[in-house]
Amino acid sequence: MAPRVLVSDELSETAVQIFRDRGVEVDFQPQLGKDKDKLAEVIGNYDGLAIRSATKATEKLIAAATNLKVIGRAGIGVDNVDIPAASKRGIIVMNTPFGNSITTAEHAIALMFAVARQLPQADSSTQAGKWEKSKFMGVEITGKTLGVIGAGNIGGIVCKKAIGLGMHVLAYDPFLSAERAQEMGVTKVELDELLAKADFITLHVPMTDKTRGILGKENLAKTKPGVRIINCARGGLVDEAALAEAIKSGHVAGAGFDVFEVEPAKESPLFGLPNVVCTPHLGASTTEAQENVALQVAEQMSDYLVKGAVSNAINMPSITAEEAPILKPFIRLADVLGAFVGQVTEEPIKEIEILFDGATAGMNTRALTSALLAGLIRPQVADVNMVSAPVMIKEKGIVLSEVKRDKTGVFDGYIKLTVKTDTMTRSIAGTVFSDGKPRFIQIKGINLDADVGSHMVYLTNTDVPGMIGFIGTTLGAAGVNIANFQLGRDKQGGDAIALLYVDGPIGDEVLAKLTANPAIRQAKPLVFAVD
Repeated sequence: MAPRVLVSDELSETAVQIFRDRGVEVDFQPQLGKDKDKLAEVIGNYDGLAIRSATKATEKLIAAATNLKVIGRAGIGVDNVDIPAASKRGIIVMNTPFGNSITTAEHAIALMFAVARQLPQADSSTQAGKWEKSKFMGVEITGKTLGVIGAGNIGGIVCKKAIGLGMHVLAYDPFLSAERAQEMGVTKVELDELLAKADFITLHVPMTDKTRGILGKENLAKTKPGVRIINCARGGLVDEAALAEAIKSGHVAGAGFDVFEVEPAKESPLFGLPNVVCTPHLGASTTEAQENVALQVAEQMSDYLVKGAVSNAINMPSITAEEAPILKPFIRLADVLGAFVGQVTEEPIKEIEILFDGATAGMNTRALTSALLAGLIRPQVADVNMVSAPVMIKEKGIVLSEVKRDKTGVFDGYIKLTVKTDTMTRSIAGTVFSDGKPRFIQIKGINLDADVGSHMVYLTNTDVPGMIGFIGTTLGAAGVNIANFQLGRDKQGGDAIALLYVDGPIGDEVLAKLTANPAIRQAKPLVFAVD
């Protein structure tokens, strides 16, 4: 059955056609996003929801989306999506961070020019029949210093364009390396130095707890007298009231704002001030950008629903269409390893360590970790998946660590999972052979080579004579057929394990008969979904 997608906001017909061409059934209702009650009534029928900004994917809507697997936002901002609620329900949230990058960068440059030359004010004056040349004395851009707060995708484009205009560019970005700054032709500085030296400041950072109010009263006081400030990123990055006071005092010469603390912005301390240019969140509002993000979100959602490829997800590791078929058997392996430990561990888990050895260390380990955690939690929470599992682990306060290392053994690559509780440590390792199927290669430090069966029994016991006979006789008397088995031990008379492949579920009564033998310490049934 083809996956179904609801488009509840305006998307181009070309974007809608992409869904159809990729084998996705699409329901185009561009006005439905404005009717939250009607949307909640029908959302349970769809695998995907494609939106812009009109649709609000609230916790209530997400609770009604019983079949939803992915929400695609045509644009960068996902303020209209309750990401924590979506993550808990295992719904991937995608955006399109690159489709409107150039457009937003160009708008920032346009506002910088408008503020430097007071263009809107001069236009209004001229069209009013005045001729006030001396009133609108501007400043040149060439030779000035631009301070860019956030030199990522959009900020990087602004840097490039500013250099082309003959500006000297200072960049503040904790994630910008010295090598990357050199490649870009910018000078990497700390925030205080940028504030003190920049003639123009433009912001290109997301809204987080750390960036909220980054240009507040205290930092505005550190800026160079006569500075001009541009914000096309997010409202709230700049304290509008503090900026208004700085403009009135003459410390700040002007400002260009496309975003505001409250939107739609019906009022702001900045409105009506001289040499302040305001636009209604037009950063992404070009014909090209709107079309680009629409096409991009349709392609991303289709790739995920049809091929399992994940790109530009907010709450899930990306998996490219090229790596999806290569990664798939190892995702299956990770899930199986987690499911094994999740089924045999009865105590609360305190710590998780995942070792990626050899070839697996070079794979998309974030995706592998997510799959492993999903398998680990599934015995307790049936509807967990790769999106919701990491959230649950974090909420439980479980310590998670990953280790990557070069090949150390006979296998090209393997994954090892170790968990710790208050009283014990348990480990299991596995790999994928040439047939693409997962294999257990080590349990409790004991080497073995075991397939994954639909129904299995895991036994731990002291290595004493007669155990195989006792196990076979006990299960035979209970009418349980053993299709195959794998045995292992660390040393003669030491710890031993057994994996029994049986034809169906094993009841508690049979397990009790097995553990009645004093040499058997644990007998746990295992169930795996085998393709």
